[in-house]
Amino acid sequence: MSLATLLLLSAGGGLIGFLLSVLGAGGSILLLPLLVSGAALPSREAVPLSLLVVTLLALANLGPYLRRRQFAPRAALILGLPALAGSWIGGSWVKAGWVPEPLQLGVFAVAALVAVWLLNRPGGGAPQVPASHAGPSLLLALQGVAVGLLTGVAGVGGGFAIVPALVLLAGLPMALASGTSLLLIAVNALVALAALGHWPTEGLPLVLPLLAGGALGAVVGQRLAPRLSDRRLRQGFSWLLIASAMLTGVEGWKRHTALQNNAQLDALQQHRKL
Repeated sequence: MSLATLLLLSAGGGLIGFLLSVLGAGGSILLLPLLVSGAALPSREAVPLSLLVVTLLALANLGPYLRRRQFAPRAALILGLPALAGSWIGGSWVKAGWVPEPLQLGVFAVAALVAVWLLNRPGGGAPQVPASHAGPSLLLALQGVAVGLLTGVAGVGGGFAIVPALVLLAGLPMALASGTSLLLIAVNALVALAALGHWPTEGLPLVLPLLAGGALGAVVGQRLAPRLSDRRLRQGFSWLLIASAMLTGVEGWKRHTALQNNAQLDALQQHRKL
């Protein structure tokens, strides 16, 4: 591992840990472009490695929320159980080879842009129904399936969609939604990792700088969170998501073009043999 890659992964892990600690969501969506474009990993290695790091960082940030009892079991079950099913299905699709690498990257890019919309939609940061209201359970369950599929296919925790769903559909206050989201992210990612059926053995050394940076970012985030404007955080994170979507989209297009060129070359070679 080069020094430049080590520094990039440490800085990226720090940013991800910071965002998870202050928003309870979002940071993990930066992992895939970091691993694919920054560390030059193929998606087959990047997705399970991303899921592993997402799980560990989410659990590391969950402690303070559990100590404050900021967790909603009922909403977690309504959204979480369908999400687990979606994670298993998405991971199984990838394992079976039904989701090619360019499509994985394309799904991620679209998900990042959807996250930008969710973070900046009017009223996206405040409950629209009383906190005690159960919320439209069917919509919450459908949201869980979508988040799970995204986790299994693209290797992200889905917190950027879980938090708005818990706030707007289940009527939870932001802090309660964030704590619930972190647990769902961790469990979701573990299920998707199990469905993929393989460990990112060659990429495991990359976990250390990511986790080291993530731990430092989480500590800084927990200390600065009370002083930071939620609106400014969402705006800054939105710009990062747009950049991630563009970077991953370009990378996906390059790999799609490479696959097409290889297929054409194979066809030409077969034609010459005939």
